[in-house]
Amino acid sequence: MGMAQIEEATFGGGCFWCTEALFKLLKGVEMVFPGYAGGHVPNPSYEQVCSKTTGHAEVVRVRFDPQVISYEMLVEYFFLTHDPTTLNRQGNDVGPQYRSVIFYHSEAQRETAERVKARLEAQKIFSKPIVTTIEPLTTFYPAEKYHWDYFSQHPDQPYCAFVIAPKVHKAREKFKKLLRE
Repeated sequence: MGMAQIEEATFGGGCFWCTEALFKLLKGVEMVFPGYAGGHVPNPSYEQVCSKTTGHAEVVRVRFDPQVISYEMLVEYFFLTHDPTTLNRQGNDVGPQYRSVIFYHSEAQRETAERVKARLEAQKIFSKPIVTTIEPLTTFYPAEKYHWDYFSQHPDQPYCAFVIAPKVHKAREKFKKLLRE
């Protein structure tokens, strides 16, 4: 068995507890790390990011096997599992840290992300324009350990129960063939 070529992708789609829980459902996704990207303060803390002064987005870094799931599928799934039409917010979570953003790791990823975004716009999948930005990944800072796997660890926490659980349920219904057994 040759070593599979594992690739990485980085997405910001609102609260990273949500984004992490959604990407963990997918076949071909090996690891999902919550963290911060796109800001100007080195090694920001969660509190700093929440204070909206560091410029960071809450993101997840996704390690995936492109033989099982393509980057294009990940991008499409990303767009369809959050609201890419609201600037700096997801539902009641408001602030630049919740912005919708794809951080590309390569020119090929940039082209794919732009293409999927244009296709979804053309298909009028959303009633409003997509505001998701597509930016080069500069730095990624992993989040504090207590954020990792937050949804699985705290299913009864109100945010998890009322915000994340329904999103996960919806993704399970809608994307059956992409999900791990």
